[in-house]
Amino acid sequence: MVQAIPEGVSSVVPYLCIRGAKKAIEFYKAAFGAEVMSMMPMGPSLIGHADLKIAGSRVYLADEMPRFGALQSPKTLKGSSANIHLWVEDCDAVFARAVGAGAKVAMPLTDQFWGDRYGMVSDPFGHIWAISTHKEDLTPEEMARRGEEAMAQAPPPAPKPKPRPKAKKKGLPKGPKPKASESPEPKPAAPKTAEPATDASSKQPEAEARELKKAKKDKKGKKAKKDKAGKKAKKDKKRKKKSKR
Repeated sequence: MVQAIPEGVSSVVPYLCIRGAKKAIEFYKAAFGAEVMSMMPMGPSLIGHADLKIAGSRVYLADEMPRFGALQSPKTLKGSSANIHLWVEDCDAVFARAVGAGAKVAMPLTDQFWGDRYGMVSDPFGHIWAISTHKEDLTPEEMARRGEEAMAQAPPPAPKPKPRPKAKKKGLPKGPKPKASESPEPKPAAPKTAEPATDASSKQPEAEARELKKAKKDKKGKKAKKDKAGKKAKKDKKRKKKSKR
């Protein structure tokens, strides 16, 4: 009979979306001793699905493929909204191994008030791993008391940065405003520009030109009258000759 839940797999399994799944698998082998249970490559460079076993639990991962789904890697999102909590026997050893493989410390290992030794690292692909070892069994009352003490010792939150004052416009300093009873001083009138004086000698060429034009016109008129009179005399002469015949 086929099992609804595969053997050795819990009901909840983290599925990591990664940019560069092949390199991530090699990192998880070096950092956490991951064992590849199965893998489905897609072409020469991508991983469509990989099943890893880390500290007895399963972790799935695949390459980021926007055209096939809505999942995005932390590199694309520029951050992660979740972390993978890893329980181990010796958190100090695992923490140091992960950092040695290339992880960055996100939160140093510390004995926490809730009874665990706990710290976080960020892997080279943007996923956060919380590495923890349980140290003490506490009652709810003890955990509440320790929590209040821890919060009282915590440093206050950093103050919000003050808004920068607006830069003043550079310019001439403004003088005092006139009072309501005082009338503003009238502005001095702009000096009138004197018109250039006209010399009689400058008008003389214009007068001579007009006289010359008038003389030409009269000459043409006299010539036209003379020609008209000559034509009339010729006509009269011809009439007289006809009448004698």
